[in-house]
Amino acid sequence: MTPAIFGLAGTTLSADERDFFRESQPFGFILFGRNVEQRSQLRALTNDLRSLTGRDQLPILIDQEGGRVARMQAPEWPAYPPAAIFEALYAHDPARGLEACVLNFEALALDLAEVGITVTCAPVLDVPVAGAHDVIGDRAFSQNPDHVAALGEACLVGLKAGGVEGVIKHIPGHGRSAVDSHKDLPRVAASDAELALDLLPFHALSGAMMAMTAHVIFDAWDVDQCATLSSFVINEVIRKKVGFDGLLMSDDLDMKALSGEIGELALASQRAGCDVVLNCWANMTDMVSIAEKLSAPSIQSQDRMSRVCAALVLATTSATISERQAALIERRDELMSR
Repeated sequence: MTPAIFGLAGTTLSADERDFFRESQPFGFILFGRNVEQRSQLRALTNDLRSLTGRDQLPILIDQEGGRVARMQAPEWPAYPPAAIFEALYAHDPARGLEACVLNFEALALDLAEVGITVTCAPVLDVPVAGAHDVIGDRAFSQNPDHVAALGEACLVGLKAGGVEGVIKHIPGHGRSAVDSHKDLPRVAASDAELALDLLPFHALSGAMMAMTAHVIFDAWDVDQCATLSSFVINEVIRKKVGFDGLLMSDDLDMKALSGEIGELALASQRAGCDVVLNCWANMTDMVSIAEKLSAPSIQSQDRMSRVCAALVLATTSATISERQAALIERRDELMSR
């Protein structure tokens, strides 16, 4: 199995993709708006991926956070609020805020489970600071790290109740970045003591099944390499200081924060300590290079990959999903409106 998560070009698999994926057997796949039309099409696509790989417990990911990050759009699917919406309620009434958050993400997860998607890349556990770039913005639950931790845990609980696993991101924290790592390489000059605040939500949720790295340089830890490529950040900060022992995936290797040949970047992130690399844009040349240059996963990475797959649940389409989801959303909205 190739320790990579690959994207797809369209709403169905091409002949070239079928041949490549059958041979390379990637750990999983990630879907974007270009892959999404409607429920029946999306379920057929995820069924096809399972049939092709021969794995029912297949990680099929999507970025479905709510707010501005939603690959499955209305009117085909409900629209969900950004994470920050829950902060006001939580700050006033923590119990109601947590319940509303759980209900929201359980409803969201039902959309994914219905079409065969098993993982969403949420919750965002970044803690934004004043003056930072708005690439995180309202995708974060709060500027208070304790609130981020509590609401992030509620998100994971809701997702699990709906049949979907979450990915905590962007470890060890993207909230201080002054630039968007999709477009440039952020560098954070905060001290180790200041960065300890950013780590609090990740430490609180260190038992999560999966996490995604930040393409951010932290001067206090490694002045040369961003977290994704830094063995010090991964091993000393993420694994030891935070205590995270789940599956660690890179953020997308196509992002402009990184430079160099993509297969070499994949190998560098693996050598730094990432269990799995993420490549989203379905460029066949890039995917072939990644598959050729990655080493076989370590024993520890194999164990984490196996644990993830064992936790995945393939939901069957249910005629009652709309009623269950409507009740969840109604109760969420009741809590939010008081």
